[in-house]
Amino acid sequence: MIAERPSSIALETRLRAIVRSLGSCVVAFSGGVDSAVVLAIAAAELGDGALGVTGRSASLAERELDGAVAVARAAGAAHEVLATRELEDPRYAANPADRCYYCKNELYGRLAALAQTRGYAYVVDGFNCDDESDVRPGRKAAREFGVRSPLAEAGLRKQDVRDLARRLGLDVWDKPALACLSSRVPYGTAVTVDVLRTIERAERAVCDAGFSTCRVRHYGELARVELPLDELPRIAADDVRRRVLDGVRAAGYRYACVDLAGYVTGNLNGGA
Repeated sequence: MIAERPSSIALETRLRAIVRSLGSCVVAFSGGVDSAVVLAIAAAELGDGALGVTGRSASLAERELDGAVAVARAAGAAHEVLATRELEDPRYAANPADRCYYCKNELYGRLAALAQTRGYAYVVDGFNCDDESDVRPGRKAAREFGVRSPLAEAGLRKQDVRDLARRLGLDVWDKPALACLSSRVPYGTAVTVDVLRTIERAERAVCDAGFSTCRVRHYGELARVELPLDELPRIAADDVRRRVLDGVRAAGYRYACVDLAGYVTGNLNGGA
Protein backbone atom coordinates (compact mmCIF):
# COMPACT_ATOMS: atom_id res chain seq x y z
CA MET A 1 0.00 0.00 0.00
CA ILE A 2 1.38 3.39 -1.03
CA ALA A 3 1.55 5.88 1.83
CA GLU A 4 -0.48 9.02 1.27
CA ARG A 5 1.53 12.19 0.77
CA PRO A 6 1.18 14.80 3.52
CA SER A 7 -0.94 17.81 2.61
CA SER A 8 0.73 21.05 1.58
CA ILE A 9 -0.26 22.61 4.89
CA ALA A 10 1.22 19.69 6.82
CA LEU A 11 4.47 20.01 4.88
CA GLU A 12 4.64 23.74 5.55
CA THR A 13 3.95 23.19 9.25
CA ARG A 14 6.71 20.60 9.41
CA LEU A 15 9.11 22.92 7.58
CA ARG A 16 8.39 25.83 9.91
CA ALA A 17 8.97 23.62 12.95
CA ILE A 18 12.32 22.43 11.61
CA VAL A 19 13.42 26.00 10.88
CA ARG A 20 12.37 27.19 14.35
CA SER A 21 14.37 24.36 15.92
CA LEU A 22 17.53 25.74 14.28
CA GLY A 23 17.47 28.79 16.53
CA SER A 24 19.45 30.82 14.00
CA CYS A 25 20.90 30.21 10.57
CA VAL A 26 22.70 31.53 7.52
CA VAL A 27 20.82 30.66 4.34
CA ALA A 28 22.86 29.93 1.21
CA PHE A 29 20.63 32.03 -1.01
CA SER A 30 20.96 31.79 -4.79
CA GLY A 31 17.76 33.64 -5.61
CA GLY A 32 16.05 30.53 -6.97
CA VAL A 33 12.70 29.27 -5.73
CA ASP A 34 14.10 26.65 -3.32
CA SER A 35 16.42 28.90 -1.35
CA ALA A 36 13.85 31.72 -1.58
CA VAL A 37 11.31 29.59 0.30
CA VAL A 38 13.90 28.65 2.92
CA LEU A 39 14.90 32.29 3.39
CA ALA A 40 11.31 33.52 3.58
CA ILE A 41 10.37 30.88 6.18
CA ALA A 42 13.56 31.51 8.14
CA ALA A 43 12.93 35.25 8.18
CA ALA A 44 9.35 34.69 9.37
CA GLU A 45 10.23 32.14 12.05
CA LEU A 46 13.61 33.40 13.26
CA GLY A 47 13.53 37.14 12.55
CA ASP A 48 16.98 38.60 13.14
CA GLY A 49 18.25 35.07 13.63
CA ALA A 50 18.13 34.47 9.88
CA LEU A 51 20.54 35.88 7.32
CA GLY A 52 20.50 35.18 3.59
CA VAL A 53 23.87 35.28 1.87
CA THR A 54 24.45 35.17 -1.87
CA GLY A 55 27.87 34.19 -3.17
CA ARG A 56 29.04 36.51 -5.92
CA SER A 57 31.58 35.57 -8.56
CA ALA A 58 31.94 35.60 -12.33
CA SER A 59 29.84 32.42 -12.48
CA LEU A 60 26.75 34.33 -11.31
CA ALA A 61 25.00 36.45 -13.92
CA GLU A 62 24.42 40.05 -12.87
CA ARG A 63 20.69 39.80 -13.55
CA GLU A 64 20.53 36.79 -11.20
CA LEU A 65 22.28 38.74 -8.47
CA ASP A 66 19.90 41.68 -8.95
CA GLY A 67 16.99 39.24 -8.76
CA ALA A 68 18.27 37.67 -5.55
CA VAL A 69 18.56 41.06 -3.89
CA ALA A 70 14.99 41.92 -4.93
CA VAL A 71 13.56 38.61 -3.70
CA ALA A 72 15.27 38.91 -0.32
CA ARG A 73 13.97 42.45 0.07
CA ALA A 74 10.43 41.40 -0.84
CA ALA A 75 10.61 38.58 1.72
CA GLY A 76 11.65 41.04 4.42
CA ALA A 77 14.83 39.08 5.05
CA ALA A 78 18.28 40.28 6.05
CA HIS A 79 20.56 39.69 3.09
CA GLU A 80 24.20 40.13 2.22
CA VAL A 81 26.39 39.48 -0.82
CA LEU A 82 29.67 37.69 -0.22
CA ALA A 83 32.49 37.47 -2.76
CA THR A 84 33.58 33.93 -3.57
CA ARG A 85 36.72 32.96 -5.45
CA GLU A 86 36.10 29.53 -6.90
CA LEU A 87 37.62 30.52 -10.25
CA GLU A 88 40.95 31.02 -8.49
CA ASP A 89 40.96 27.30 -7.66
CA PRO A 90 42.68 25.48 -10.57
CA ARG A 91 40.65 22.36 -9.79
CA TYR A 92 37.44 24.30 -10.44
CA ALA A 93 38.80 26.16 -13.47
CA ALA A 94 39.81 22.86 -15.12
CA ASN A 95 36.07 22.05 -15.17
CA PRO A 96 36.03 18.38 -14.15
CA ALA A 97 32.79 16.44 -13.71
CA ASP A 98 32.85 17.27 -9.99
CA ARG A 99 33.39 20.99 -10.58
CA CYS A 100 30.39 21.81 -8.39
CA TYR A 101 32.14 20.26 -5.41
CA TYR A 102 34.90 22.86 -5.54
CA CYS A 103 32.35 25.64 -5.97
CA LYS A 104 30.29 24.53 -2.97
CA ASN A 105 33.43 23.87 -0.95
CA GLU A 106 34.38 27.52 -1.45
CA LEU A 107 30.86 28.82 -0.74
CA TYR A 108 30.07 26.67 2.29
CA GLY A 109 33.52 27.24 3.72
CA ARG A 110 32.97 30.99 3.67
CA LEU A 111 29.40 30.70 4.98
CA ALA A 112 30.49 28.40 7.81
CA ALA A 113 33.20 30.87 8.81
CA LEU A 114 30.71 33.74 8.70
CA ALA A 115 28.20 31.79 10.79
CA GLN A 116 30.81 30.94 13.39
CA THR A 117 32.09 34.51 13.59
CA ARG A 118 28.64 36.03 14.00
CA GLY A 119 27.10 33.36 16.19
CA TYR A 120 24.63 31.71 13.81
CA ALA A 121 23.97 28.10 14.73
CA TYR A 122 23.69 26.59 11.23
CA VAL A 123 24.24 27.06 7.54
CA VAL A 124 21.24 25.85 5.51
CA ASP A 125 20.53 25.41 1.81
CA GLY A 126 17.59 24.88 -0.57
CA PHE A 127 18.14 21.19 -1.34
CA ASN A 128 14.81 19.35 -1.70
CA CYS A 129 13.81 15.68 -1.96
CA ASP A 130 13.69 15.62 -5.76
CA ASP A 131 17.29 16.86 -5.92
CA GLU A 132 18.42 13.46 -4.67
CA SER A 133 17.94 12.06 -8.19
CA ASP A 134 20.06 14.77 -9.86
CA VAL A 135 23.83 14.89 -10.40
CA ARG A 136 25.00 17.09 -7.52
CA PRO A 137 28.68 16.79 -6.56
CA GLY A 138 28.18 19.80 -4.28
CA ARG A 139 26.32 17.62 -1.77
CA LYS A 140 29.63 16.22 -0.61
CA ALA A 141 30.74 19.72 0.38
CA ALA A 142 27.42 20.30 2.14
CA ARG A 143 27.96 17.20 4.25
CA GLU A 144 31.55 18.15 5.03
CA PHE A 145 30.47 21.53 6.42
CA GLY A 146 27.37 20.22 8.21
CA VAL A 147 24.95 22.19 6.05
CA ARG A 148 21.29 21.52 6.89
CA SER A 149 18.59 21.12 4.23
CA PRO A 150 15.21 22.02 5.79
CA LEU A 151 13.19 21.36 2.63
CA ALA A 152 14.47 17.81 2.30
CA GLU A 153 14.22 17.21 6.05
CA ALA A 154 10.55 18.25 5.92
CA GLY A 155 9.88 15.99 2.92
CA LEU A 156 9.21 18.69 0.32
CA ARG A 157 9.55 17.89 -3.35
CA LYS A 158 10.06 20.47 -6.09
CA GLN A 159 6.35 20.94 -6.78
CA ASP A 160 5.69 21.28 -3.05
CA VAL A 161 8.28 24.03 -2.92
CA ARG A 162 6.74 25.87 -5.87
CA ASP A 163 3.26 25.58 -4.36
CA LEU A 164 4.51 26.95 -1.06
CA ALA A 165 6.40 29.77 -2.77
CA ARG A 166 3.18 30.78 -4.52
CA ARG A 167 1.24 30.77 -1.24
CA LEU A 168 3.96 32.90 0.30
CA GLY A 169 3.63 35.41 -2.53
CA LEU A 170 7.16 34.93 -3.83
CA ASP A 171 7.48 36.12 -7.43
CA VAL A 172 9.99 33.37 -8.19
CA TRP A 173 7.47 30.55 -7.57
CA ASP A 174 7.50 29.62 -11.27
CA LYS A 175 11.08 30.62 -12.04
CA PRO A 176 12.98 28.04 -14.11
CA ALA A 177 15.72 26.07 -12.37
CA LEU A 178 18.77 28.18 -11.62
CA ALA A 179 22.27 27.09 -12.54
CA CYS A 180 25.55 28.98 -12.59
CA LEU A 181 27.07 30.14 -15.87
CA SER A 182 29.80 27.51 -15.61
CA SER A 183 27.16 24.84 -16.17
CA ARG A 184 27.00 25.99 -19.80
CA VAL A 185 30.60 24.86 -20.40
CA PRO A 186 31.20 21.18 -21.31
CA TYR A 187 33.26 19.28 -18.76
CA GLY A 188 36.95 19.39 -19.59
CA THR A 189 36.76 22.82 -21.23
CA ALA A 190 38.45 25.40 -19.02
CA VAL A 191 36.21 27.88 -17.23
CA THR A 192 37.50 31.44 -17.43
CA VAL A 193 36.08 34.84 -16.65
CA ASP A 194 36.09 35.72 -20.36
CA VAL A 195 34.13 32.59 -21.27
CA LEU A 196 31.55 33.26 -18.55
CA ARG A 197 31.10 36.88 -19.59
CA THR A 198 30.62 35.80 -23.21
CA ILE A 199 27.93 33.33 -22.19
CA GLU A 200 26.23 35.93 -20.01
CA ARG A 201 26.14 38.49 -22.83
CA ALA A 202 24.76 35.93 -25.26
CA GLU A 203 22.00 34.78 -22.89
CA ARG A 204 21.03 38.35 -22.17
CA ALA A 205 20.72 39.01 -25.90
CA VAL A 206 18.51 35.95 -26.40
CA CYS A 207 16.21 36.90 -23.53
CA ASP A 208 16.11 40.49 -24.76
CA ALA A 209 14.78 39.10 -28.03
CA GLY A 210 11.66 38.09 -26.11
CA PHE A 211 12.33 34.60 -24.76
CA SER A 212 11.41 33.86 -21.15
CA THR A 213 14.59 31.91 -20.50
CA CYS A 214 17.38 30.20 -22.39
CA ARG A 215 20.69 28.41 -22.09
CA VAL A 216 23.69 29.16 -24.26
CA ARG A 217 26.01 26.15 -24.27
CA HIS A 218 29.60 27.10 -25.00
CA TYR A 219 31.56 25.26 -27.70
CA GLY A 220 34.41 27.60 -28.54
CA GLU A 221 33.25 29.81 -31.41
CA LEU A 222 29.86 28.07 -31.48
CA ALA A 223 26.93 28.92 -29.22
CA ARG A 224 24.28 26.20 -28.90
CA VAL A 225 21.10 28.00 -27.92
CA GLU A 226 18.42 26.13 -25.98
CA LEU A 227 14.93 27.66 -25.82
CA PRO A 228 11.72 26.52 -24.09
CA LEU A 229 9.91 24.11 -26.41
CA ASP A 230 6.69 26.12 -26.37
CA GLU A 231 8.62 29.21 -27.48
CA LEU A 232 10.78 27.47 -30.07
CA PRO A 233 8.53 28.30 -33.08
CA ARG A 234 9.20 32.03 -32.54
CA ILE A 235 12.78 31.62 -33.73
CA ALA A 236 11.46 31.00 -37.27
CA ALA A 237 10.38 34.63 -37.55
CA ASP A 238 13.02 36.54 -39.51
CA ASP A 239 13.16 39.51 -37.14
CA VAL A 240 13.49 37.31 -34.04
CA ARG A 241 16.08 35.04 -35.64
CA ARG A 242 18.12 38.07 -36.71
CA ARG A 243 18.02 39.61 -33.23
CA VAL A 244 19.19 36.37 -31.66
CA LEU A 245 21.93 35.81 -34.21
CA ASP A 246 23.20 39.38 -34.06
CA GLY A 247 23.13 39.36 -30.27
CA VAL A 248 24.99 36.08 -29.95
CA ARG A 249 27.62 37.22 -32.44
CA ALA A 250 28.01 40.54 -30.67
CA ALA A 251 28.56 38.61 -27.45
CA GLY A 252 31.65 37.01 -28.96
CA TYR A 253 30.55 33.90 -30.84
CA ARG A 254 31.17 33.33 -34.53
CA TYR A 255 28.42 30.75 -35.01
CA ALA A 256 25.04 30.09 -33.40
CA CYS A 257 22.70 27.13 -33.64
CA VAL A 258 19.37 26.41 -31.99
CA ASP A 259 18.94 23.02 -30.32
CA LEU A 260 15.70 21.45 -31.57
CA ALA A 261 15.44 19.45 -28.34
CA GLY A 262 14.73 22.71 -26.52
CA TYR A 263 15.87 23.87 -23.10
CA VAL A 264 16.83 20.94 -20.89
CA THR A 265 17.99 21.43 -17.31
CA GLY A 266 21.39 19.84 -16.66
CA ASN A 267 21.84 19.02 -20.35
CA LEU A 268 25.61 18.76 -20.16
CA ASN A 269 25.46 16.30 -17.29
CA GLY A 270 24.43 13.67 -19.79
CA GLY A 271 27.28 14.46 -22.10
CA ALA A 272 25.00 16.22 -24.61
